[in-house]
Amino acid sequence: MGNSPFTPGVVSARLPAEALAENFGDLHAPYTAHEAHVAADRCYFCYDAPCMEACPTTIDIPLFIRQIATGTPEAAAKTIFDQNILGGMCARVCPVEQLCEEVCVREVAEGKPVEIGRLQRYATDTLMAKNAHPFERAAPTGKRIAVVGAGPAGLACAHRLAMKGHSVTVFDARPKAGGLNEYGIASYKTVDDFAQKEVDWLLRIGGIEVQTGRALGEGGLTLDALAADHDAVFLGIGLGGVNALGAEGEETGNVADAVDFIEDLRQARDLATLPVGRDVVVIGGGMTAIDAAVQSKLLGAQNVTLVYRRGRDRMSASEYEQDLAASKGVHIVHHAMPVRVIGNGAVREVEFEYTSDGPNGLEPTGETFRLRADQLLRAIGQRLEGAPDGLTLEGGKIAVSGAGRTSMPNVWAGGDCAAGGDDLTVTAVAEGRDAAEDIHAQLS
Repeated sequence: MGNSPFTPGVVSARLPAEALAENFGDLHAPYTAHEAHVAADRCYFCYDAPCMEACPTTIDIPLFIRQIATGTPEAAAKTIFDQNILGGMCARVCPVEQLCEEVCVREVAEGKPVEIGRLQRYATDTLMAKNAHPFERAAPTGKRIAVVGAGPAGLACAHRLAMKGHSVTVFDARPKAGGLNEYGIASYKTVDDFAQKEVDWLLRIGGIEVQTGRALGEGGLTLDALAADHDAVFLGIGLGGVNALGAEGEETGNVADAVDFIEDLRQARDLATLPVGRDVVVIGGGMTAIDAAVQSKLLGAQNVTLVYRRGRDRMSASEYEQDLAASKGVHIVHHAMPVRVIGNGAVREVEFEYTSDGPNGLEPTGETFRLRADQLLRAIGQRLEGAPDGLTLEGGKIAVSGAGRTSMPNVWAGGDCAAGGDDLTVTAVAEGRDAAEDIHAQLS
């Protein structure tokens, strides 16, 4: 039968190129100008707008929607970028159903919110398509700042500092800038290489040098050296480590981290070259688990099962994302945890034990079951790796106070590596932006 969806094992080209192109097309088609005007007209332009309060970057949502409604989407984009320079990506990946749209007055009254995310994308795409940058750099201050990590937090911090006239050098361990936006988000959410286009557009502010392939702690790039050579340092290094299952046999072949699976997919030039199992099991309850499960199905896996140790309401992935996975054919099993990976060289089955929420927290029930699997993907959370010496940690992350100040003088941190927050792209942008403002205030 060749590499059909029914071929056992982890193989490539389960689907023809035409089917792959359709499966990995844009999840939501962008608004036309007419559609955007119709959607904008539904907004009540609330004076005390709950949507604005729910936005981690506090974008003036009623204002930018009114600007769309009056036929000035470029002005709307400027309103968005004033608060969120990565507003284009956030329009695509923000869990708006848990943030701005959840509290929309239309949602509360009618069960259908104003589609704020799609309106934000319409505005930002309109301005970016004109190859225009809405900000000008201030006169050079002579101050030099090092930013470690070219993800959402680092890029937002670098842009705001450069806009204020400081010289910024961004260091990143990977070959490309972008961080999670480039390597860790489902392909169907950010098509046409948007992540890199956004980075290139952001850098047009000037005053930012990006050095890729530079990992903190390697090649002389240490926090002490950076602090000695710069007026301030911002750490946006993300979470590089992946938690282990703690299940017997997890070193078996074809057991991998979901983040690596997603990265390989995002960087592939030809989706037909990507191997995927026939029977794929994904363990986890967050966005990474959902993205890995859905994309496995879209690549042609016959059976994809996502298993989470707690109930549906405890999953960090939104209900919308869970429903999206189900609509793509992903089977979701709740209240079960892996106890054994079974296989001879490569995984064949995974044994699970049902769980319950008892008085002492999550408790195993003693009842087990098995799932057939020729590919197992772990998505059970990431951890901070390589935290520089001298920094105080809190809950395994870098402890911060105020707008990202760490325990070391002149060193700030934000994004996933910093304690607090909720590991969202939009939150990372807000933390990078706010740290930049604090750095600028101190340097001034």
